[in-house]
Parts: sequence; C-alpha cells; structure tokens
Amino acid sequence: MSDRLYLSCWIRNFSESNMLKHFEKLLDLFPFSRLAQRPMVLRVYAVEYAEPPVMEHTFEMGVTARDMVEAARDFMKSDCCMEIDAAWDLWQHDGEWALQPASVTLICNGPDFERDDDDDLRIDFGLDAKFLPTPGLEGSLRMGQSNLRSLVHLVTDLERVLPMQRRQVWSESGASFAQLLAEAVSQFDVQ
Repeated sequence: MSDRLYLSCWIRNFSESNMLKHFEKLLDLFPFSRLAQRPMVLRVYAVEYAEPPVMEHTFEMGVTARDMVEAARDFMKSDCCMEIDAAWDLWQHDGEWALQPASVTLICNGPDFERDDDDDLRIDFGLDAKFLPTPGLEGSLRMGQSNLRSLVHLVTDLERVLPMQRRQVWSESGASFAQLLAEAVSQFDVQ
C-alpha cells in the first residue's frame, strides 16, 4: 500500500525574520514542472491548519520564487504557515512510461505555527509509489530509479544552500522508506 513521502528540514537559527529567505532558497532550487497545465496555488494559514487560509493566490508557469514569497510577505508572521501546491515532472506509468506532472506541496512553517511536527521547511512529495519499482511492470526499476535520483539530487542541493541542522525523509505511516526501497528492489534480479 502506498504511503505519503516527505522531506523535513530543520534550519539553524530559523526565525520569523529569516524564514522567508530560507523558503525562497528552497523555491529557487525546486524543479517546478514544465508540463503542468494547472496553476500553482499559494496559501497562508494563521495559527493552525484548522483555520481557513488568510490568503490564497494562484500563479501561472514562469513565476519566480521571489514573486511567490513577496505575494505572501505581508501575511507571514511567526504563527503562520505558507504552502505552495505545485508539481514537478516525474516518470509515471499510464499505459506507457512518460514524464508527467506529479503533485507536490512545499511548506514553510513559522516558528510558532501549531503543528504536530516541529520542522521548519517541508516538502510533501505525494505517494511513495512514484519512487519505488513495481514488480512485473516493465521499466519500473529504471523509471523509479530516475525519480529517486531527482529526489536525492534535490535534497543534496538543499543541503548545500540551506544551513540545515538536520533533515529527514519520512513516510506518513512511519515506515522506513529505505527499507521499503530495499524490499522493492530485492524483488528484481539485480546484480
């Protein structure tokens, strides 16, 4: 059964005064989809997710990270969360393999925003199945590997530009993604 896959980042000295600067760096590095037909949606939540967004704005392709951050700047306080629903291009199988937009949510949590986890920046990659090979599906080992390389490349780039205290790739159920990957690959005849 598929599980949601996340990247959580904890930033050294993360504060209200620098949180948007760090989020802009993440957005600058993120490989937004070139194939997506739907616009990106930015939302700002105050206090907690149970509250309706205090701001919502859509952006078409070609928007810059700076434009997105500036659109939210007046609404972002220490007790707010900014999230961007977007897409990036991954190999997906729908009768045949093709690069297609895959939904992703990029999140900047203000230090005082109410949430279950205490991470500062988060990426919700969607279902982990996009990164795991499927036995019996021709090409799935190679395409899953390509998608996984994209994820690892992104994490490596983020480590290079953000002053991270730590980072963690995790799944919603708490299952070890590394173990799931090892189990999935073990079902293939790989030497």
